[in-house]
Amino acid sequence: MAEKPVYLTQEGQAELEKELEFLRTARRREIADKISQAKELGTTVNNAEYDDAKREQSFVEGRIRELESLLANAQVVKHEATPSEWVKLGSKVTIVTPDGEEDCYTIVGSAEAHPLAGKISNESPVGQALLGKRVGQEVQAVTPGGVVTYVIRTIE
Repeated sequence: MAEKPVYLTQEGQAELEKELEFLRTARRREIADKISQAKELGTTVNNAEYDDAKREQSFVEGRIRELESLLANAQVVKHEATPSEWVKLGSKVTIVTPDGEEDCYTIVGSAEAHPLAGKISNESPVGQALLGKRVGQEVQAVTPGGVVTYVIRTIE
């Protein structure tokens, strides 16, 4: 069964590829050294260092598989140099909150979402509400705190 596509910006794709390369090379080597050192201490039975290194190895191998799958199913969204008339994946959107403050978000796929860094998923309530809207439009997002109304100030 085909997995659903993963939407990534060019920057997001580059970050995931960089992480994957680091895990495949440097991190695998570090963990192999830890396992080797733990084995030198004696038996692997009741060896906490060995158990920790094996758990770490399992986590890293799982993350490698996850990144490989994400990148294999990625659809890269190219950011256009000219501003768009409507919000889409890759858009940088400035919104006005109900209390008059401005917030700026970049709409990205769920794999690269990082709300504290201003990157919100197209699948999030606010991301979904913004998609397809234009400057000056009022949008309502159903959030865990209730329905919130925003006004779109700019789209880049």
